[in-house]
Amino acid sequence: MRGWRAWVPIDETGFMAQLVVEIHVPLTPTPDLPEGEYEYPWIEEVQDRVAVLDLKSDGAEDYDDGEEIGEVYAFFLTGEDRDSVLLAAKRIATGPGVPAGGFIIVNDSEGDMGEGERVELADIG
Repeated sequence: MRGWRAWVPIDETGFMAQLVVEIHVPLTPTPDLPEGEYEYPWIEEVQDRVAVLDLKSDGAEDYDDGEEIGEVYAFFLTGEDRDSVLLAAKRIATGPGVPAGGFIIVNDSEGDMGEGERVELADIG
């Protein structure tokens, strides 16, 4: 046999599982907010940025609504090209108002949220 065949995740319907890139951001309260204000206004701002991503121009698009996972808030992107989605994820994770200390998890639509390959923002390039 010539060549080789790469393993591709297949879901229960027989279709290839979809790439999902999770942006994990520490749940850090926004400093100096007025008394009684929501501590994490950056979550809605980031979700708005994710929602307007365009696959053709940004290389990624919104996969699903963000979700709190323990000590982080996760935002979900998808796309056809892993490197393009990672670059879009880095732009979101390092954008204005986003708390420092975030990281990326590369997963697929069949994987468990928060599990997969961890990629540091500094390694995306």
